[in-house]
Formats: sequence, C-alpha cells, structure tokens
Amino acid sequence: MTTVTAPHRLWRNPRYLLWLVSDTSKGLAAALFGFAIPLLALIVTDDPALAGIIAGAGLVARLLATLIGGILADRHRRIVLMLVGSLLGVGLSVAFTVLAWTDALTFSVLLVIDVLLAARNGLFDVAGESAIKEIVPDEAMGRAQAANQGRDAALQLAGGPLGGLLLGVGGWLVGLVMALCHALAAATAWLLTRSVVPTPVATSLGGENPDETADARRGAARHTADAASDLGFHTAGGARPARRRALTELREGFAWLFSRPDLGGVLAIITIINLGFNAAITTVIYALQQAGYSELLIGTLSAGVGVVMLVGAVIAPLLVSRVGTGALTIATLTVVAAAAVGLSFVTDLWAIVAVLGSAVLLLPALNAGMMGYFMVATPSHLLGRANSAAGVLGMGAMPLGPLIAGFGLAWAGRQGTILVCAALCAIAAVLAVANRALRALPVEARWAAHARQYEQ
Repeated sequence: MTTVTAPHRLWRNPRYLLWLVSDTSKGLAAALFGFAIPLLALIVTDDPALAGIIAGAGLVARLLATLIGGILADRHRRIVLMLVGSLLGVGLSVAFTVLAWTDALTFSVLLVIDVLLAARNGLFDVAGESAIKEIVPDEAMGRAQAANQGRDAALQLAGGPLGGLLLGVGGWLVGLVMALCHALAAATAWLLTRSVVPTPVATSLGGENPDETADARRGAARHTADAASDLGFHTAGGARPARRRALTELREGFAWLFSRPDLGGVLAIITIINLGFNAAITTVIYALQQAGYSELLIGTLSAGVGVVMLVGAVIAPLLVSRVGTGALTIATLTVVAAAAVGLSFVTDLWAIVAVLGSAVLLLPALNAGMMGYFMVATPSHLLGRANSAAGVLGMGAMPLGPLIAGFGLAWAGRQGTILVCAALCAIAAVLAVANRALRALPVEARWAAHARQYEQ
C-alpha cells in the first residue's frame, strides 16, 4: 500500500492561526514603535545625529540579545517564550506610556527605552520565528512564509499611517496601543500552549513505494521530535545535556551555519544589502522630517510602500513555486540597487513612494523563498541558535544604518548619503551574481531534496 499524506491546508490549522495572530500582534507593536522612535528622537533632540545614535544603540542591543535568544529558543519551550516575551512587552509599553504622558521623554530616556524594547525583541522573537517549524510541515513552509510576508506588508501598510495618527495625538497613545497589542499576543500565545498537536492525515492509494514510505517515516520522526521539543522534552536520538555551557551551544549554531555552503555564503550579501537599503530609507525619513513634513505624511510614505509590498506578497507564492530562489534573489537585489540610485535623485513624496515601491515589489517573494528554505534545511533542535546566528550575521552591520543616515545628512547631504547607500546595494548584487551556491537554490518543491545533499 502507498501511504500519501493529505496536502496541508494552513487556514485549517488552528495552531498556525493562533501563532499568526500572536506574531502579528507583536509585529504591529514593533511597527508602531519602530515608526515612532526615530520621529520622537528628532522631535526631542532636533538633531539627526543624536537620533541616529538612539536607533543604532537599539539595533546593537537587539543583535546582542538575539545571541542569547537563540540559546533560549533551543533550551526551552518556544511557545512559552513567546508568552513571556509578550508579557514583558506589555510592561515596557506601559512604562513608555507613562513616561510620554508625563513629558519625561529626553534623549537619555528614549535611548534606554529603545535599548530595552530592542533587547526584548532579540531575546524572544527568535523563539516565535522558530516555533513555526513545529506548527507547519515542510511541504507548506513556502506558503506559510509567503503568508507571513503578506502579513508584514499589511503591517507596513497600517503601521505608518496609524503610527503617524497616534503620534499626532501624543507618544503616550503609541505606547498604549503597543501595550494592547502585546496583551493580545500574550493571550493567543497562552492559548497556543494549551492547543493539541494534530496528527497528519494519510490516505491509502495502492501498492507501497519503499522510497515514499521511508520519506514518510523520516517526516513522522521529525514531527515527533518537534512536538517533543514544543512540550519541553528531547527524544533519545537528539538528547543533549540540559545544562550545557552557553558559549558551546552558541558556537554550534554558528558552526552549523558556516558548514552549509547553501546558507553561510549568503549571509555577507544579506548583511550588505540590509545596511545599504535600510540606511537609504532612514536617510529619506530623516530628510523629510527635517524638511518639515508631518508625521502623518511620513506615515503615508510607509503606507504607500506597504501597498506595493502587499501586492508583492500576493504574487510571492506563485514566484516561489515557479522561480528558483537563487534567481529570484539575484533579480530582487539588482532591482533594489537600481532603485537606491534613483532614490538619490527624487525629493517629491510621491516620487519617493514610486521608487521605493519598485524596490520592494519582489522583496516578499525573496524573503519567503530564503526564509522558507532556511526553515526546511535547519534541524529543529538547532533552529533557535541557527536563526539567531543568521540574524546576527545578516543584520550585524545594520546599527551603522542610522549613524550613516544621521551623520551623512550633516556631512554629505541627502543625495551624497543615499548614493553611498546605493553603492553598498550594488556591491551586494554583484556578490549575489558571483555566488554559485546562491545561484543553485531551486524552487520550493525541491528545497528538501536540495538541502539533503549538504547534510553531514
């Protein structure tokens, strides 16, 4: 008899829906704070350089905390960590609300609040990102990541105008809405801890195929191990000491990542493009604020980009299933580099929206492809540490972005700063074209088979 697992339907998976609501609520809180902090820093200090220092310090704090977060995600129940992180987010958001209500926001206060909230993200977001592997099977991972990209685009669409509207009333209202978002994230994470892990449904179709049977057994074993990890246990085959030196565990994540040519070699490219593109966007936001644009209009810019990303998220599943992930990545990075150059020559708000829109149209498909392949390729017991290692390496230079924007505006002006950012994007695109392992990444249906050839 041949045993075939029925196709997984994401929207009939209650655990995935609970995870999505929790992660989306937390994401909206992060989007609001990410929008409000740079503008509040500029309002309070009236100095782009000081605003850049606040944003850069927050990014450094997040990167360092992410290293610890990866260890926590592999040591403890990931869904419980989601709950703890959301509760901590409620507390920090309430504190920010009180400080803003009492007009106690200064450069130092904003610096501390930004560092604390960023550290919270680093400590607990890795667990949320890694938990999806225990909720969604490999064959649906590409669709799940594409859906996540659509969610992120919707947050981008809503976060800017909503953040601008709330900030127009006062920073305290931003903090209050953040607290409510984290409370919803905590409630749904708690429900997720009490949900039952579903059993895969199989149908019998005739003569047994040994290869398919072996694949099914491997998949069942993996899901059993993942479920055990979700409940706080480890199977005998993957047993490891409960208390192991943190540095040793952390080194395992980096060592595994660098042992994989299909993953490790891409990280330098991601680091450079993240730095260049995010520094360019930050430069644009700082320049608009300094030119007198209101928070609501700047939020409209974010919403316009969100509309394009939402369109990109709609077509992402089609691209991921039909275009090789490597080819998709190279095409996207090339478009981003060209758009960064164009961004240096436009100053009208809607022209900026158009140029940024062209840059981000393919980003949801790129993210869905790269993140989906990463989830499929990474063993569950290493996923937290590998995730944090990839995050630190991929975003390691991002703290320089706000500093480039802030000091660049003061020293080189808007156009000169953006052209430097465009040069970084162009370097990333060239490196992507030259990377053989990246070029070889296939379409979604071949991810698992492609990843297995690198297993040791």
